[in-house]
Amino acid sequence: MTKTTTTASVLGTRALNRATLDRQLLLRRSPLSAKAAVEHLLGLQAQNVKPPYYALAARLDGFTPEALSQLMAGREAVRIVTMRSTIHTHTADDALVLRPLVQAARDRELGTFRKGLTGVDLDRLAAISRELVEAEPRTMKQLREALLAEWPDADPFALSVAARCRLPLVQVTPRGLWGRSGQVALTTAEHWLGRPAEPAPTPDATVLRYLAAFGPASVQDMQTWAGLTRLREAFERLRPQLVTFRDENGVELFDLPDAPRPDADTPAPPRFLPEFDNVLLSHADRSRVIPAGLKGRTWQGNQAYCTLLVDGFLAGVWKLDEGALVIEPFGTLTKAQRHEVTEEGERMLKVMRQGEAYDIRFGTVVRP
Repeated sequence: MTKTTTTASVLGTRALNRATLDRQLLLRRSPLSAKAAVEHLLGLQAQNVKPPYYALAARLDGFTPEALSQLMAGREAVRIVTMRSTIHTHTADDALVLRPLVQAARDRELGTFRKGLTGVDLDRLAAISRELVEAEPRTMKQLREALLAEWPDADPFALSVAARCRLPLVQVTPRGLWGRSGQVALTTAEHWLGRPAEPAPTPDATVLRYLAAFGPASVQDMQTWAGLTRLREAFERLRPQLVTFRDENGVELFDLPDAPRPDADTPAPPRFLPEFDNVLLSHADRSRVIPAGLKGRTWQGNQAYCTLLVDGFLAGVWKLDEGALVIEPFGTLTKAQRHEVTEEGERMLKVMRQGEAYDIRFGTVVRP
């Protein structure tokens, strides 16, 4: 591995790929604890319950699903809407810091529902919603019905969106626990964690953390990840302590001086990732992980697919189907690649489907 600490001219796609995979703990499995990994990665995409578990299984040495489940049960990690208005699993500390950071984006989101909120006092709505969910966790349906009693002429869905945007609502357990089921019931992060949220921070510290987990990256990359705008000023304040590069299109990239930037030819083993893994979603230019021609191939309509990386790049999708791990590559894999993918699949199944028997088979090659 080599580290570049001077301002280099150009980082090619493979160099960016290897740097990002290293930061994402995907070049080699990390000995980090589940909690430390969730913190380093600035959270895990969590629209569904299982993806955070599979995301850590791909990244950590010795991970078991119980490790994350125990964090959730002990209120050391929570499920909350943060970046890009999507549910993430965060450490308790990050939930109280990152949610205020992205509050401006939640306020903008709420503005798109203003027609359905005519005559609604949003401060009063927030106060009523807080009182309701802190008295006892409520489902969104229960919260919506209570708010509709106060504002019967408002749009019901807009009322529930307003509550979610104005308050840092977390999903209480057993929702999110491994092997458990539970409907989505909500309370505030402050109430669930027993301490107040942090004041809205400047983005500077988060810029540095983003680069540590996703860099090298452009201003637009981080804005895409966070769902925020106007981050240029923060990058400019930090410029004296950063190094800069250009990608092959001439876009300026920022990075931490001592962050790993492996050689472009560093081997990258196959990895089975869950749907909506953040490594695929957290840059404006996703070509560092998604080859040209494969954009949009990880979902169909509202259905997202679990994804397979081969040689560091998106190479197919996978699913567990009737006792089998079915792998559907986007192109022809070499004999050596098929062997490596099979070995990685066996490892993933051993970790995630403990004691269950699964076959591994390759489905029809799905060509672009």
